[in-house]
Amino acid sequence: MSIIQKTCKLPDGREITIETGKLARQADGSVVVRMGNTMLLATAVASQDAKEGADFLPLSVDYQEKFASMGKIPGGFLKREGRLSDYEILISRLVDRAIRPLFPDDYHAETQVNISLLSGDTNALPDALAAFAASCALAVSDIPIQEPISEVRVARVAGEFIINPTLEQKEQADIDLIVAASKDNILMVEGEMKEVSEKDMLEAMKRAHEAIKIQCAVQLELAEATGKTEKRTYSHEEHDENLKEEVTKMFYDKLLAIAREKNANKHVRSEKFSQPLKDYIESLPEDTEVNVDLVKKYYKQTQKRASRNLVLEDNLRLDGRKLNEVRSIWTEVNYLPSAHGSSIFTRGETQSLSTVTLGTKLDEQLIDGAMFSGSNKFILHYNFPGFSTGEVKPNRGPGRREVGHGNLALRALKQVVPADSENPYTIRLVSDILESNGSSSMATVCAGSLALMDAGIPISGPVSGIAMGMISDSATGKYAILSDILGDEDHLGDMDFKVTGTEKGITACQMDLKVDGLTYEVLEEALNQAKEGRMHILNEMKKTMSTPNADLKPHAPRAHSITIDKEMIGAVIGPGGKVVQDIQKTTGATVVIEEVNNKGVVNIFSNNQEIMNAAIARVKAIVSVPEVGEVYDGIVKSIMPFGAFVEIMPGKDGLLHISEIKWERLESMDGVLEVGEQIKVKLVEIDKKTGKYRLSRKVLIPRPPKKEETPQA
Repeated sequence: MSIIQKTCKLPDGREITIETGKLARQADGSVVVRMGNTMLLATAVASQDAKEGADFLPLSVDYQEKFASMGKIPGGFLKREGRLSDYEILISRLVDRAIRPLFPDDYHAETQVNISLLSGDTNALPDALAAFAASCALAVSDIPIQEPISEVRVARVAGEFIINPTLEQKEQADIDLIVAASKDNILMVEGEMKEVSEKDMLEAMKRAHEAIKIQCAVQLELAEATGKTEKRTYSHEEHDENLKEEVTKMFYDKLLAIAREKNANKHVRSEKFSQPLKDYIESLPEDTEVNVDLVKKYYKQTQKRASRNLVLEDNLRLDGRKLNEVRSIWTEVNYLPSAHGSSIFTRGETQSLSTVTLGTKLDEQLIDGAMFSGSNKFILHYNFPGFSTGEVKPNRGPGRREVGHGNLALRALKQVVPADSENPYTIRLVSDILESNGSSSMATVCAGSLALMDAGIPISGPVSGIAMGMISDSATGKYAILSDILGDEDHLGDMDFKVTGTEKGITACQMDLKVDGLTYEVLEEALNQAKEGRMHILNEMKKTMSTPNADLKPHAPRAHSITIDKEMIGAVIGPGGKVVQDIQKTTGATVVIEEVNNKGVVNIFSNNQEIMNAAIARVKAIVSVPEVGEVYDGIVKSIMPFGAFVEIMPGKDGLLHISEIKWERLESMDGVLEVGEQIKVKLVEIDKKTGKYRLSRKVLIPRPPKKEETPQA
């Protein structure tokens, strides 16, 4: 074996090792990347030729965590790794978005990149190493890539920026970004922030890029050491420069004229753009020698060029808006009468109908992964049905796009949702996209914010989001930043930059770049323009609702929390859950008990106040501690020769001695009290050694006057 190792260091001195030549040697490229005890195996394989008719890059990226990496056995019946979890899908998307720009535009061979977590370590989180490992695997292969990239996490903890922080540091951070870049250009950014400024976000990106440059340099050394600096040759596209020139000459002016018509309706605009091509193809004779497929390809390129030049040369957009203008917005809340909270957010031709449902701890989402296990009390699901774009599409469940868009909206909103310790509810927010023409994930953020307020969830402030775009020309240096981009502008543009935030600052972002040489000055300009757009959208939302409802909906479950001593948890639960099950059965409320910070927390849920009060009374009766001097309505439980045992609270009996029943002397207990009789008693003493209760009844009865002594004769 010819094993090659390279190392690089993070700013704090920690080392990352890249090894190739030991594992998976039949792959086109394979590496093991190690940091601490985290080890990732990344492999890259590509077909030699493209499939016939392929006009895109069929790239698949899969990140999977082996449970053995953390010394765990998978749950479920099969006890083996199954389909990718949402967490694994999100990391796969981060890698895909980072490495896809590496491939040449005319490369269409089927390519697969797999990253497996072989060993895990919470002090070296694998998601920050996955794209680095993938790029290393490509670097040591003959698969044609233009240059290596890398990806790091940057977090700010107590004002200090940390590259690839530990899990503990990450949880303390107010900025948590994943940044991917080449040695010269930022390619992808995604993360969440606790309402920070645009300036702070840019500084985090700069710090990340400095670390990435070092990791890109070590990949070049690795490729040279393995002799993979020369990549395979390929020919996946047919070209006809004369036909391309002819198509451009024939259609450019027509397409530019259509672009200038300012059609706001995307279906009308699409039909008008496609009509010249239809007319041309129909005019061709059946035995034509013209390559129709190439004509279609060059026609699309001409349409894209005309639409881009409309922006760069005329400062006009396809729907007639100004560069920084946001489409018209209308919103509504409380649209669905039976939901616990609902809203509609419509911006142009993009619409989200969002609902909020409140549940108990029993409804929490359970997480069973190799790296992380636990539960989640705030859940956000994003649905994108085919009819939202006027398409026929089978409903196969959420795809990777739905998972990614939902996660971005979740990151944006969770910054303002009450912390778990302050929130007894499980909150499920669902965004159903009913119309889509660009930026449906940002519509989800806006609609979700309104739905949470409609449900009466005390969020710290409403959140809005906007998708920014950019069109640039490297030859002339011209560029234009677009606010609230259309779907068409997303496809023809060079940047897709989504930013969410409150009035105080940014809460989440997602950026993908398709162009080289984007400066931080242009990024800052885009962020500032995004802030203007966010504030405009936020003000439009506030016209409908600016603060959360003061109370929940009448039909939503109410919650009441009682904090008890840790030692009392068992008393509320009872042997085998007997006590808590009886409370739920007899009252109809839902009672959930958990230990938090060495205390017991009893959460009681019901949408009926009488039921709630009854359950609260039962719990308080169990956990209440008798106090000396208090008077109780007791029940006689048993009678003994020396007195009676009286229950003053559920499960708490005290002795009522025969001498404490009446002021008069009693010779026996016969006929004095009956089992089950209800009497008032006072707790007069608690024995310090035994904890037993001493009761008195006679102190509650007026003392009879003493008989006057009869004088003797």
